[in-house]
Order: sequence, then C-alpha cells, then structure tokens
Amino acid sequence: MHKRLQILIAFLILFVTMPARGQEGDSKQAAKPETSAASIPTQKAPATSDPNYIIGAQDVLDISVWKEAELTRSVPVRPDGKISMPLLNDVQAAGLTPTQLAALITERLKKFVTNPQVTVIVTAINSQRVYLLGEVSRPGAYPILPGMTILQGLSSAGGFTQFAKMKSIYLLREVGGKQEKYSFNYKDVIHGHHVEQNLILKAGDTIVVP
Repeated sequence: MHKRLQILIAFLILFVTMPARGQEGDSKQAAKPETSAASIPTQKAPATSDPNYIIGAQDVLDISVWKEAELTRSVPVRPDGKISMPLLNDVQAAGLTPTQLAALITERLKKFVTNPQVTVIVTAINSQRVYLLGEVSRPGAYPILPGMTILQGLSSAGGFTQFAKMKSIYLLREVGGKQEKYSFNYKDVIHGHHVEQNLILKAGDTIVVP
C-alpha cells in the first residue's frame, strides 16, 4: 500500500510539472530573435537604366563609395544643379550622366581616399516633367520616363473626364524658341491608326485635352 501511494504521488508530480515545462519551452522559443525583412538592407532601384540620361535639378541620386559608408548616401540635386558631399562640399551634377558624375567624384576623392570606387544611380527623376491639362482626371506635372509616349503620358493622369474630346487632343512643344502644336487623336491611336501621332515626350511638353 505504501509503494502504491508513492507511485501515485510521483505520477501526480509528473502530471503537474509537464505543462509548466512545455510553457517554458514555448517562452524560450518565443524569446528567440527573429530576422525581420525590414532589417535587411535593400538597394534602391534605379529610376532609369539609360546610360545617356542627363541629370537635372531636383533629381535624387544614390551615391555609393565602396568601403566608405560615411560617403555613401542618397542626395537630391539642388536647384543650382549641385549636390553636397562630405570632404568635397559642392559637386556639379546637373548636365552630367551618372557615369560622368561618378568619374568626377572619383577624381576628386583621390585626394582623401585610396583608390575610390564610386557608383551613381538615379533613384528619382524630378527634373524632366510633362504637363497634362484639361479634361483629365488628375491634371498636373508628371515625371517623364525614358521613351515615354503621349499615350503613356495620358495614362499617368488617370484617364479622361466625361467631357473630354479625345479626338482633339494636342501636344504643345517648344522648338527653336517657338511653340509647335501636334495633333493627337486618341481614338485612332489606340486602334492602331496614325500611330506616328504618338510622339515620344520631351521635358517641358504640354498635353492638352479639350
């Protein structure tokens, strides 16, 4: 009888302690640090892959100097066309391609850094804009992507209002100091007719939807 009592007491002790051990294991597992996706550094995607893109005012650049974290940063191009960098102060950026700017920064950094390796990426294009006016959902100024056409520019404005005259759209462009007007019939172009009207946009173009 005494042995049976001892066995029963041991069984009860084991039964009571088992959940506590399970909870302890769960708490240890919960306490393990998890790797968050937000903690993983990500590289900003380029806004353009065109090697001949000319940097302009208000563009945003990602400047990376290999093994020089304090020189690696994202900088806006100021209205005067320059950027600010440690050691170099002001650097002219507007009017240069990303490759040309990287070469310029590399040359100037040689006074301070041994064998600098510089990469310049345009992460936001704000200098080249097209203007959409009239009967569109969201009239205003929109950045131009390389190769953007009139049709693609119109899609940026969210479509037409119910009063839009889609056959009478026109593009205004400054050519040689004079303003030129180019007709654009939306109905024709989307049906594959008169596709030559679908011009590639240039900075400063104005699309008017009457």
